[in-house]
Amino acid sequence: MTLLSINSILNKKAIPILRLGFIISTASLCTTIAIAAPIYKVVDEKTGQVTFTDRPQNHEQQAGKQISQMAITTGNETSRSVSNNTSSSNGTSTNSTSSQPSNVREVPATSVASAKAKVPVSYQLAITEPSEERAYRRPAQSINVNVQIRPELQAGDTVSIYFDNNEVAQGLSSTIGTVDILPGAHEIKAVVKNEQGATLQQAMRTVHVIQNNTTMQNNKKIAKQLLAYQNLPWHQKVMLRMRQKEAAKP
Repeated sequence: MTLLSINSILNKKAIPILRLGFIISTASLCTTIAIAAPIYKVVDEKTGQVTFTDRPQNHEQQAGKQISQMAITTGNETSRSVSNNTSSSNGTSTNSTSSQPSNVREVPATSVASAKAKVPVSYQLAITEPSEERAYRRPAQSINVNVQIRPELQAGDTVSIYFDNNEVAQGLSSTIGTVDILPGAHEIKAVVKNEQGATLQQAMRTVHVIQNNTTMQNNKKIAKQLLAYQNLPWHQKVMLRMRQKEAAKP
């Protein structure tokens, strides 16, 4: 076989190969052009229906169609964005700042602190004074009440002191006069309540109020003397005053 015949055979085989290469190159170029082709948004002004297309000429002749070119061209940008986000989550370096998902609600620190403060507390409450059941003479003596609580009161909780179911003070101490209290048994009660008014803990003590007979007798004696003085004639009142002045002198 001569060299000329060999070149002829190679040229005949090379032509289909070149054609195939040209077809592949053309297809790749068309694919690149298709990827780079812009996308248009078509809105029907009557119905509001939205259509996306890369052939706006099909809708330009239709009445009531609003056509606008979109900023994005293909879905590859989204894929790249997802890939970048995935890479960022896997620890690769990125300049973007991570943001909290929109469906996650951040709870304020004050709400967390408030929730912690609302945890029920088991209080230990005691009436330290009067320390036991005892009696008081009216009207000379007053009833001193002191309350001890552990642990310390939480926010919103209060301590109230009651005498015969009537609130007489808020806090850990109170002084109750016996002038207007009738003789007999009476109940002192300390109550811890929360913001809703529910009772958390309470302590009770019974006291007795008795009439001071000595005081009553003295008061009666003084009342009799005043009445006798008022019934004296005026000259006897003057003489009585003079005697009192002389007795008061050293």
